[in-house]
Amino acid sequence: MELKKSCLDAFEASGTMTLTQEETAETIVPDYCPDIARIVRTDGRVYLHSRELRDGRAEVGGTVRISVLYTPDGEKGLRTVEFAMPFTASSERGSFPKCSHLTAEVEVASLETRMLNPRKVFTRCKLVSRLTGYQKTQMLFGTDIEAEEKLCVEKRQIRQNVVFLTAIHEKDFSFTDDILLSPGRDGAAEILSSTIRSVVSDTKAVGNKLIFKGSFYVSLLYRDNGGKYASFDAELPFSQVMEAEDGAEETTAEFRLQLTGADLQIGGDDPDGRQISTALYLHATAFLYREQEITLLEDLYSTAYNTTYDAAPLELTSFREAMTRRQTVREILEIGVVAESILSLSAVCGSVNIGREGQNTVLRSNVIIRALYLDEGGAALFAERTVEVSCYLELPEGCRITAEALCCEEIQGSIGDRGIEVRFPVDFSMRAEGKTRRVCISNLRLDTEVPKDIAAAPSLVLRCLHPQESAWDLAKKYHTTIAAILAANGLEAEEDIPCEKLLLIPKKRA
Repeated sequence: MELKKSCLDAFEASGTMTLTQEETAETIVPDYCPDIARIVRTDGRVYLHSRELRDGRAEVGGTVRISVLYTPDGEKGLRTVEFAMPFTASSERGSFPKCSHLTAEVEVASLETRMLNPRKVFTRCKLVSRLTGYQKTQMLFGTDIEAEEKLCVEKRQIRQNVVFLTAIHEKDFSFTDDILLSPGRDGAAEILSSTIRSVVSDTKAVGNKLIFKGSFYVSLLYRDNGGKYASFDAELPFSQVMEAEDGAEETTAEFRLQLTGADLQIGGDDPDGRQISTALYLHATAFLYREQEITLLEDLYSTAYNTTYDAAPLELTSFREAMTRRQTVREILEIGVVAESILSLSAVCGSVNIGREGQNTVLRSNVIIRALYLDEGGAALFAERTVEVSCYLELPEGCRITAEALCCEEIQGSIGDRGIEVRFPVDFSMRAEGKTRRVCISNLRLDTEVPKDIAAAPSLVLRCLHPQESAWDLAKKYHTTIAAILAANGLEAEEDIPCEKLLLIPKKRA
């Protein structure tokens, strides 16, 4: 008698951790910038430079690029001060044992800047780092048993669909392109602030190469050559190729992009400043998932000999689904004054909270809506409001769900009697995994020295099949086989066995 086994090599997320920290900095205004009269707003963009795993300890490092927009003393208009705030976040030693890959998502939870004097500012930044470690594992399971006919072994096998993470690939790449302002606009004299978002919209595997495509969404606030302020939104398509191992065509790839640097400069061949040279630096991580059907040896017994076995529990991913759902938001920012014009609008989505309401899964994200505008006197003012955006999905209860919310498209805004009305879409990108628990035989023993003594057992049993029983349960309990039960009752298949009717259960002779 031989137990057949199979093995699947896979990666699994073996540890997650959320780290929160506060960074502060005092910054002197450069000599070429005028004194600060009033701080209008502060923006921060995270550049992640490093991720390391050593002795089970995770460490990530990078910088937050701070941009402080202010009104200058004795002058009209807006100015900006930019500086870098470095940060490092690390876990305790042994937090991620045996992990070979680390992913990190770092976001600015809160950011504020106050003026110490007209030439110095104090900035406080709260960062949240979400770390996930992945380790390579081998899933070993019994699939079948080969036994001589005289051992009278009965076996129960099941077919199970599984999805598993087969590989993780990473690549650093850069992207350059030019943003061309509309012909009817004045050229840009100074870039005051910018936001950059990235979306992967299409993936494809060709041989041992992964191709992924998407767009970068860039929003600019700038001062034009005429001294006025304007905003501009651009979509920059991109396409990249990543090397992968053989067999990538049989997998489904998911990509995550992280910004590691950015450089936007007014220049190019247009002397009027209508061309913005854009250079972006990114880190891409590809997760390759494979779906296949496996066979599990779930139970066995012998009608002739006593049998014992060891069974190991298995938690398998039975399905994995990725989807994007869009919610349209329409809100009014009450500003308390009469606005002359809108300079820029933005919507920043926070982390997604996941809950249940009845039969639905609910995704919720707090979205911060920000508006920079001019009042009737031409003074630059800033307003913001936080709204909760919800998305309802029909997913089975017990799914493991990860999700993120993003606002990429241009925000529409108009000035009304009550304030500034904004309209924009929020895209919820969600990944759901369903888990199935199975029991699989890992080791077995058959005592062939002493045959099973069933002489005292009745040769024939009459009984019904209970609602929670199967034909396998009956056959195993009364030391017979499903084939014998079907033959004794004139049935052809197991699904033909009637409920609440007496069945003849014959004793099988060894």
